[in-house]
Amino acid sequence: MRNEADVTTAVAPSSAHLSAADRCDRCGAQAYLKVELQSGGELHFCAHHAREHGDKLREIAANLVDETDKLKATPAIAPEGEL
Repeated sequence: MRNEADVTTAVAPSSAHLSAADRCDRCGAQAYLKVELQSGGELHFCAHHAREHGDKLREIAANLVDETDKLKATPAIAPEGEL
C-alpha cells in the first residue's frame, strides 16, 4: 500500500487587464501587451516591444490582451492654456 496523497495543482486565473505593476519582459517599462502562450505561461511587453515583435507573438499566442490604445487616450502635452 502506497501512502501518497492525490495532489491537484490549481493555477490562479490571469487577470484580463494589465496594471501599472505589469512590466515589459524585455526592458522593464510598463506593459501594455500580455501574451498567453500556447505552450503555457505568459509574456508582457511595452508598446515598443509589442510592435517590434508583434508578428511573431501572434503566431505563438493562445490569447492576447492588447491595451496599447490606452497610450492614445492621454495627451502627452497639455493644450496651451490648460496648465
